[in-house]
Amino acid sequence: MANSSHRYCVIMCGGIGSRFWPYSRTSQPKQFIDFFGTGRTLLQMSYDRILPLVDPKNILVVTNSTYYDQVREQLPELESDQILLEPARRNTAPCIAWAAYHIAARDPEASMIVTPSDHLITREREFEQSITRGFEFVEKHDALLTLGIKPTRPETGYGYIQIGPRIEDDILKVKTFTEKPNLELAKVFLESGEFFWNSGIFIWKANTIINALRTHCSDVSSVFDLGEESFGTPEETPFINKFFPACMNISIDFGVMEKASNVYVECVDFGWSDLGTWSALYDNSPRNRDGNVTQNCSVLSYNSSGNIFAVRGDKLVVVSNLEDYIIADSGDVLLICPMSEEQKIKQMVNDARITFGDKYL
Repeated sequence: MANSSHRYCVIMCGGIGSRFWPYSRTSQPKQFIDFFGTGRTLLQMSYDRILPLVDPKNILVVTNSTYYDQVREQLPELESDQILLEPARRNTAPCIAWAAYHIAARDPEASMIVTPSDHLITREREFEQSITRGFEFVEKHDALLTLGIKPTRPETGYGYIQIGPRIEDDILKVKTFTEKPNLELAKVFLESGEFFWNSGIFIWKANTIINALRTHCSDVSSVFDLGEESFGTPEETPFINKFFPACMNISIDFGVMEKASNVYVECVDFGWSDLGTWSALYDNSPRNRDGNVTQNCSVLSYNSSGNIFAVRGDKLVVVSNLEDYIIADSGDVLLICPMSEEQKIKQMVNDARITFGDKYL
């Protein structure tokens, strides 16, 4: 087995979680919230999960510059040079590029796992085994590895990976990627057994992803190639502040994974949810005898079931004859929305911005 001191973790922590509005706000996105009352936020749980696999000195968090204080407060174990601050939001390809160039400058032999900060994983032992297997694979092969989750329902909110030939154990060649399908197509994917959910978790050698960016997403790599001499030094930050905003806004899936030929998928099953929506939080939370979920709030419900209540402050929520609703109150915003229409929340956020500016975001 390769020397694990060359293994790194990059936690992507720059999103604003608009689908969880108004609980998740620009000033405190969902990754900084303790959704389950465990005393640990989603970011802290992501950090805890990776500790058995990667030296703490090799864990990096990439986040927007406005969240520096929150990351330091929630992860005081990190040194300041383990927090890479993006001066602008430019999606996952520039975020991953920066981390890869930074790590490769310090350790040319490095391999790295890239993981979002806001996912839920319930079976951590299986997670550790899968990640170890993934590291071992990319350390032996020139491979871009993504983790695929066995689908349990025809989900339209996730991307899908179609599997190809088996390479070893649970690792297969990727045949195709498909962005979020409609319901009919999602049902076909589920029934075929050939498709897995795209988890957004990746493993590769730092130099492998840099080479792939240069080949398939040169608009991004060319920006970082300009400052190659500065990576791994204090001069890196001024370079990033100057040139990072010039990067195109593009995901790593669209920029690299859908184009490269050396893409593989490890099919895993470790109790994964991207916790991207209120219904996902409902599905992963304990329910009371009425089938309601309450997020640290007081509720009296009458003839009501299937609801999620997320209300901040010392406020009693009283409802009658309500089924399958989201009731989310966060100071100056109250959201009441059928769970079946939660895909409209992003549009609601946009409408609030157009109508009221940033006041309620």
